[in-house]
Amino acid sequence: MNETPPDREYLERLAERLKALAEPSRLQIVHVLDRGERCVHEIVDEVGCSQANVSKHLNVLRRAGLVRRRREGTTVYYALQDDVVLAVCNLMCGSMTRQAERALRSVAGRGE
Repeated sequence: MNETPPDREYLERLAERLKALAEPSRLQIVHVLDRGERCVHEIVDEVGCSQANVSKHLNVLRRAGLVRRRREGTTVYYALQDDVVLAVCNLMCGSMTRQAERALRSVAGRGE
């Protein structure tokens, strides 16, 4: 199977989405939203950042198409746009764990 590689514009959009995840507070927010829709105040309580900071991070995630928002009166609720967002995070976590385990085995093997 010979697939055509994605074009430059597509890769740039993909890079923007990945950049949106490349910040620890935003990763925390993604994991909070994995447990379901939350209002900003709930996210602030769970993440431990200021409301202004959380709102800024949510805006970055929303512009990247990773979260969606819904207004109910004066309250704004956020949710993951697509479960694939967390799957990407889980893939990277698994990769980091495997890499750390290999490094530990390598160090342990040298001590014998």
